[in-house]
Amino acid sequence: MIRVGLGQDSHAFEPDGSTKPLILGGIVFPGQPGLQANSDGDVVLHALFNALSQAVGGRSLGIYADPIYAQGITNSRQYVAVALDMVRQAGYTVNNVGVSIEARRPKIEPRALEMKKSLADLLGVSMDQVGITATTGEGLTAFGRGEGIQVFVIVSLQKI
Repeated sequence: MIRVGLGQDSHAFEPDGSTKPLILGGIVFPGQPGLQANSDGDVVLHALFNALSQAVGGRSLGIYADPIYAQGITNSRQYVAVALDMVRQAGYTVNNVGVSIEARRPKIEPRALEMKKSLADLLGVSMDQVGITATTGEGLTAFGRGEGIQVFVIVSLQKI
């Protein structure tokens, strides 16, 4: 049996002068403003969480992350670990992941291979099971105009 999940998340950039780093897919982008969030703001991992959770009939990130955040945990990798545990408990494993990023900044392609490796390592899959694409959307949305970042993630899971 195969299951599929679609996750989405978006965040605005921190105000000018913030020292919060930008983290996408577990990779720090130096010199870029971070994203507004209670956590580290890794919008890629947040969308990944939602996709994994949806694929096994779970709920949105906030339902699970808020209690974790209340313990002082802000690393989005730990949120994804919760979703991966849900996947394993349901008897599935990750087959492949597609990540679509809409952002004017930063430029994703120069760091896409690093992001693929980071995600593959986190999920326990090979890099060829992770695809990453990016667009500015021709500036038609707030994300394409550089006000924040929006991410969609699709995952397929296979029965163990």
